[in-house]
Amino acid sequence: MKDPVIDETKSRFNLLGSFVIAFSMYSRIPMPQVEWTRERMKYTMCFFPLIGGVIGLLVLGLVQVSLMFSFPFFAKILPVVIPVLITGGIHMDGLLDVIDAKASHQDREKKLDILKDPHTGAFAIIGCCVYFLFYTAAVWEMKTEMMKAVSMVYLLTRALSGLAVVTFPMAKKSGLAASFSGAAHKRAVGRVMAAYIAMSFFGIWWFGGIRAVSVSLITAAIVYGYYYVMSKREFGGITGDLAGYFLQICELALVTGLALVSHF
Repeated sequence: MKDPVIDETKSRFNLLGSFVIAFSMYSRIPMPQVEWTRERMKYTMCFFPLIGGVIGLLVLGLVQVSLMFSFPFFAKILPVVIPVLITGGIHMDGLLDVIDAKASHQDREKKLDILKDPHTGAFAIIGCCVYFLFYTAAVWEMKTEMMKAVSMVYLLTRALSGLAVVTFPMAKKSGLAASFSGAAHKRAVGRVMAAYIAMSFFGIWWFGGIRAVSVSLITAAIVYGYYYVMSKREFGGITGDLAGYFLQICELALVTGLALVSHF
């Protein structure tokens, strides 16, 4: 006969392990080592958006400190730099790989091979420069009071990415996205992602107003729809690299939208 106390303790320990796996995989925040068991992998994606929450809090806090000490340049550059420092560039890596693959104009199999290629192509370098210039310009043009709404974007993009991992078709049976998707408790993860998404939009409305949340809803829907159609048409589904590509493009689009709204 099973002991309910032991079962509850084991369940809590597995959830803690899921949290550690999520932060170990998708951030540079130091975490203890845990075994990657299938039971822990079931709920790992549930904790993925919390990394965005940490990024949002750091961005908001450090921007306020920079302004307090009259360092406006740092206040404008930190929202661009902090996400990469916290994640270690794992999502940027996906963005650059997909840029190279899409720029090749090859067939599906060749594009998937390019995603696995560790070498960086010229198109990826050009795309990286354009991306950061565009991101910096968007933040530079944004009015300071909109930064609170921006702090919710990092949570939202990861929630949308997590939802895609458990609902979109996979391009292949192996790889990071396929591993997390295959091991995930899809219904539970989907519900948790939906709660994060609702929380994010509520936060954008609370901090930025009705125009900010309206633009964010439309922008997120367009980018999410594009992600589904493009990944299925060009790659046969999503991969870990495509998930990173979506997260970065969606983040840039949302920040740009909020920058424009801040002037109206």
